[in-house]
Amino acid sequence: MSGQLRGKQSIELSGPVRILSGASVVGSKEGEGPLGEFFDAVGEDPMFGCESWEEAESILQKEAATMAIGKAGLLPGDIRMMFAGDLLAQSIASSFGVVDLNIPLYGLYGACSTMGESLALGAMAVSAGYGEHVLALTSSHFGSAEKEFRFPLEYGNQRPLSATWTVTGSGACVLGTSGGKAKITGVTTGKIIDYGFKDSQNMGACMAPAACDTIYQNLMDFDRLPKDYDKIITGDLGSVGQRILFDLLSEKGFDISAQHMDCGMEIYDPETQDTHAGGSGCGCAATVFASYILPQLALKKWKRVLFVPTGALLSKVSFNEGQSVPGIAHAVVVEALQKGE
Repeated sequence: MSGQLRGKQSIELSGPVRILSGASVVGSKEGEGPLGEFFDAVGEDPMFGCESWEEAESILQKEAATMAIGKAGLLPGDIRMMFAGDLLAQSIASSFGVVDLNIPLYGLYGACSTMGESLALGAMAVSAGYGEHVLALTSSHFGSAEKEFRFPLEYGNQRPLSATWTVTGSGACVLGTSGGKAKITGVTTGKIIDYGFKDSQNMGACMAPAACDTIYQNLMDFDRLPKDYDKIITGDLGSVGQRILFDLLSEKGFDISAQHMDCGMEIYDPETQDTHAGGSGCGCAATVFASYILPQLALKKWKRVLFVPTGALLSKVSFNEGQSVPGIAHAVVVEALQKGE
């Protein structure tokens, strides 16, 4: 198995990498949303029996990883390596969450784009023959994210309508060389795009330019049109970011409105759940992919999708120093298996 460079930023995997399983664990708010029936496990206690938000997020990762490995018919010892990350400083949700699994780890930070980054790196590792089984994993938690980047929940600050709600959840996928539910056939590595936005309560505006850049480059590199994908799926732009994305791509000559889906707009009901612009966080794209998007491909309802998790590279240090919030987006081409594969 190997890969072929395509255009400026993409790789076509000549030997497609299989997604053997996907698993998700979410909080009660996510379980009450439109996709609640699809998630593998829903926790009623936001602390998940722990004493801190950070510990709770680690539990989310451990449970999602263990479940995905089990659904693939494997044991932790069968996983050659994992690519995992989260939103917290030094990725502590991942390091404390997966330590007991005793699996070699590459820790990642791509903000909310981390599931795209982990799937892309995992697919390249499997395609290159560096691991028969690889785990891609990430998480976020509303309580830990607000504490890390904005205000402690006890502060009770008012959220503007442009704000998104950080998903409490973890998603995991096992990649391998045979069998499985779908296949990864290509990746487009994103660039850091900075339009100078400084509003930490408007992540959609910060990330939309990066989503536009990566989607456009994917179409250019693979010589495709939007209609060549059943769905072009962003991670967590929300309703504000979606409008900006459409405008930016229109300037480049593309209309993706017929194909576009945003995980952040799907995971919550804006009318009943008061999440304003939608959902966000590493766990947003990860849980929706593992438990909703992947099954659609397995059932062949969709033949090919472009999965584009988006990340706002926000740090409490850089924000307090008056810096802007750059964005990044990584794209993964995922296709349904053909008959006989």
